[in-house]
Amino acid sequence: ALAVPLFCIMLVLFPFVRILDNTRRLAEHFVNDIWAIISQFPFYRVRHYGLENLPKPDEACVYVANHQSFLDIFSLFTLRRPFKFVSKTSIFLIPIVGWSMFLTGHIGLKRTDARSQLKVLSTCIENLKNGASVLFFPEGTRSVSGNMDSFKKGAFSAAVKAKARVVPITLLGTGQLMQSGGESRIQPGTVGIVVHPPMDSVNSDGTPRNADDMMNEARSVIASAMPEGTY
Repeated sequence: ALAVPLFCIMLVLFPFVRILDNTRRLAEHFVNDIWAIISQFPFYRVRHYGLENLPKPDEACVYVANHQSFLDIFSLFTLRRPFKFVSKTSIFLIPIVGWSMFLTGHIGLKRTDARSQLKVLSTCIENLKNGASVLFFPEGTRSVSGNMDSFKKGAFSAAVKAKARVVPITLLGTGQLMQSGGESRIQPGTVGIVVHPPMDSVNSDGTPRNADDMMNEARSVIASAMPEGTY
């Protein structure tokens, strides 16, 4: 019941956002945040740790997090940072939810199409250079086992090319509340979000950092806040 009126608000805002703020679309993000916070409130709570490490809302950066559940995105919206995230193009076809993602400017990916992957990376770099933050799940998909999988370096390549900082985030508990493949069921409980200190994508001498090194460092940082045996 909540989704329809909020989507209508987004629809009314869209022509103005398209003209005045086509890249960042802050007004649409604001509605997203309200939608997410109100939707999760009856079912689970979110506890934040390390909020002092969050960059200011107007800094374009790359957020990277482990991926366990459909709840990950909703939970991360509670950080109140306007980021674009990458999702399968088929999700954009889902009424209301997918359409709102389109209005907000999130990025569609055809996973089996190499050209689509290159286009997504290019779009993310363009967004960063134009002042819009991007969220990546470097594992590429949700973990079924609950253990963190190996990372792909696309997020870190984008950060290096755009000279943007990377903010590692550890998500705790989302997989227990809503398992991958069990999106129709949600268990009550608490989700933890640990924000780690940002990583620079340039060295002290101004040269770009190695994307593989950044990827390995970010994975280690994210794993440092996870329960032993899940990374």
